[in-house]
Amino acid sequence: MGDKVAVYRKEHFNAAHRLYNPGWDAAENERIFGKCARPNYHGHNYELEVKVTGVPDKRTGYVMDMKLLSDLIKREVHSRFDHKNLNLDTEEFKNLNPTAENIVRVIYDLLRPHIDAEKDLLVRLYETPRNFAEYPA
Repeated sequence: MGDKVAVYRKEHFNAAHRLYNPGWDAAENERIFGKCARPNYHGHNYELEVKVTGVPDKRTGYVMDMKLLSDLIKREVHSRFDHKNLNLDTEEFKNLNPTAENIVRVIYDLLRPHIDAEKDLLVRLYETPRNFAEYPA
């Protein structure tokens, strides 16, 4: 078995956020971010897809044990972000606007150190069924 195979794990979490640039006034934030800039926050049911690509292990046949991948996502992502206000309740977004683009990069950075370096990692985050971000692009 010399060919790479991709495996995927889907998870989800629910979180609130507000898109806001503190260097702008309320009118500019509203113009750029629309309803997402309103001061009382709003929530999403985020859907997360994590793709790990590599050569399956000759002994197990696994690229990565999916139970271990699920546990990793629950520990590093779900426990940090589920049912949280990303702006107020998380260190990761205290000074980083929690756009889908920034959230997916943060999730990648949380997972990458725990996945073997010879394996490729791709993270896709659905903010809505029609809006999603992927990293790396």
